Amino acid sequence: MGRPRGIEDVVILRAAAQVMGRVGPAGLTLAVVAREVGLVPGTLVQRFGSKRGLLLALADRSEKDATEAAGRVRQSHDSALGALAALTVESAAVMATPESFAHHLAFLCMDLADPELYERALAIHRTHRRAIEELLTEAAGTGELRSGTDTAALARTVQVVTAGAGLTWALEREGTLEERLRQELDAALSPHLPRRDGHDLEES
Repeated sequence: MGRPRGIEDVVILRAAAQVMGRVGPAGLTLAVVAREVGLVPGTLVQRFGSKRGLLLALADRSEKDATEAAGRVRQSHDSALGALAALTVESAAVMATPESFAHHLAFLCMDLADPELYERALAIHRTHRRAIEELLTEAAGTGELRSGTDTAALARTVQVVTAGAGLTWALEREGTLEERLRQELDAALSPHLPRRDGHDLEES
């Protein structure tokens, strides 16, 4: 119904996420995103209405992407913990430089102050939490983690640790974000791994 054909919305939204990391909130405009994908700004106005409409659509798409990513990485890894590491790294892939991390953090600050964006940011957060907990629960069931591990509590810890890892990495700028995420994830999981002799640690 009068909608320009050719480039799917999902392509535009993923391009918008890349632009976010380069230019930050002030630099993100429909014109910049349109140029990124080879469209005229009017096409994006017709599809999303405004910059705010684009951001809302991107948030909705991000929640779907989070769910799809969890299933995809699980299928491509032999172990649940291997999938968890891959998911952790993939979720932060658009923030691979300190500058892009700072720009995405600035957008998160916008989300926290805007009721509609906040609602979507919280939904994405909870989707990530569920994916993490499901992988941890599987890992506990297959012996990758100690039997009796509180996977719900550990999922919360993993989210907190990996979020903090990104911020400290952006400040310290040592190594890559992927290296820091894997390092801190390993540290968070280490107390919950079974002993090498095959016997779980007993609570004292």
